[in-house]
Amino acid sequence: MLTRSVLLAATASLAFWSFAFAHDIWINRGGYRNPAGEWCCGAGDCFAIPGDTVSISAGGYVLRTFNEVVPFTEAQPSPDGAFWRCKRSDGSRRCFFAPPPST
Repeated sequence: MLTRSVLLAATASLAFWSFAFAHDIWINRGGYRNPAGEWCCGAGDCFAIPGDTVSISAGGYVLRTFNEVVPFTEAQPSPDGAFWRCKRSDGSRRCFFAPPPST
């Protein structure tokens, strides 16, 4: 039973540090800012959004989970090809990254 608990704790810790390391690599170190000039990244405020919850409309990217539309002019290219949303402490969107359009 103890071995199982240790393995579970190690797995959770590895997942957390993997996320933190990946987050630190490209968003935080990229010097990304939104159109208002705010830094996109803060501690734990950026996360990937499943592509199947995002659609495109004439007005921009529709994030169904958040019931919001991100205008194309406010979206930044995602270096890893995934959708990412960075939020402020109140939950409002600070930055949004989208994969480059398919050609």
